[in-house]
Amino acid sequence: MMSERWNMSRRDCIAATGIALAGLGRTSQSAGGAGGSLPRARLSLNENPFGPSDFAVAAIRKELHQISRYADRESGGLAQALAMREGVALDQILFGEILDALGFQLALNGPTGGEFIYSEPGYTAPVDAAVLAGARALGVPLDQQLENDLPAIAAKVSAKTQAIYLVNPHNPSGTVTDGVQFRRFVQKMSTLATVIVDEAYLEFEPDFDERTVVGLTRAGDNVIVFRTFSKMFGLAGLSFGYAVAPRAHAASLRRAGVGTSESINRLVIAAVTGSLGDTDYVTTTRSKVVAERKKWHRLFEAMNVRHSESRANFVFFETGRPHAEFAAALRAEGVDIGRAFPPLDSWARISIGLPEENDIARKTVAKLLG
Repeated sequence: MMSERWNMSRRDCIAATGIALAGLGRTSQSAGGAGGSLPRARLSLNENPFGPSDFAVAAIRKELHQISRYADRESGGLAQALAMREGVALDQILFGEILDALGFQLALNGPTGGEFIYSEPGYTAPVDAAVLAGARALGVPLDQQLENDLPAIAAKVSAKTQAIYLVNPHNPSGTVTDGVQFRRFVQKMSTLATVIVDEAYLEFEPDFDERTVVGLTRAGDNVIVFRTFSKMFGLAGLSFGYAVAPRAHAASLRRAGVGTSESINRLVIAAVTGSLGDTDYVTTTRSKVVAERKKWHRLFEAMNVRHSESRANFVFFETGRPHAEFAAALRAEGVDIGRAFPPLDSWARISIGLPEENDIARKTVAKLLG
C-alpha cells in the first residue's frame, strides 16, 4: 500500500524539470486499448485529471530561472501561509508527504508492540511503516455503509493503543462520517491515544470547513491532521503534503528530520503558493468532479449495482467477480483502474478522469456488468 505513494514520490525529479507544463494533466494519452484506437484512461491513482491551477503553472514558470538558488526564505513564507490557513502556530506545520515517516517515528518513540488501529480495507501508509518499527496493526472492517466503523474502533482501544489512523473521506470507499459524530469521536479517542486523521480528499466536500477536525488540533487535542496537494490541487507530479500537529509531536518529528523545509524544493513551493492564491480553483474543480461522479452513481443505480456513497474523486462498487479478472477486462479496453482492496476483492475503485475517459470507462463497465 505504501508503494502506491512512494512510486509517485520517485517522479518528483522528472516533474520538477518543468517538462510539458502547458499541458500538465489536461490531455489524455493514446495507448493500446482495443485495436490501439482508444485513449488510455489511467483511472487508478485518484489524480486530478483537470490539471493544476493556472496560477500554479504560472508560478512554476516564473520560478524556473531561480532553481540555482536555495529556497530557505520561500519555504518560510509557505510555512507561514499554511499556518495562517489552519489557524495554528508556525511550529505546528510539518512539510511533506510524511504519513509513512509519521507512523514510523510514532512507533519508534513509543513502547515496543504498541498498537495502531485503522479501518480495512484502506490506505495504510503510516500503519505499514509503524509495523516496520515494531508496532502491531489492528484492522477494523468498515461498517455496512462502508464507512469507518467508529463503535468497533472504540471497542479495540486498550492500554496498548498508541495511535488510531482514520481516513475521511475514506479510501477506497470515498464515504464520510457525519461531521458532528466524527469530531466528537476523534476528540474522545484523542484522550486515549494519538489520532491521525488523513483528510487527503476532504476538499472534494463542499462543507470542508464543517468536516475538518483541525480545530481539535488547534484547541490542543492529541490530533494530527494530514493534507495533500496531490489530489484536489492536481500536483501529484510535484507531490507535496503537510501535517498540522500538536507542538510536542511536531517538535519530536522535526528532531528526527521529519517535516523540515529541506524536504521540498523551489518549484513545489511556487506551485503550492500559486494554488493557494487561486480562490476559485477548488470550487470549480469540485463541481467538475461531482458532475462526473453523479454519472457513475446514476449508472450503478440504473443497473442495481451495489456501490458506496463516495464523496471523493473516485467511485467504489461491487463487480461480482475477482478484481484481477475485472481489471484485466477493463485494461483490454484501454482503462487502467485501481488495485484490489482485500477482503473486498470483488469490489473495484475507479478514479474520476476526464469526461471522455469516464465515458469510455462507464460504457465498458456497463458492458461487463450487464
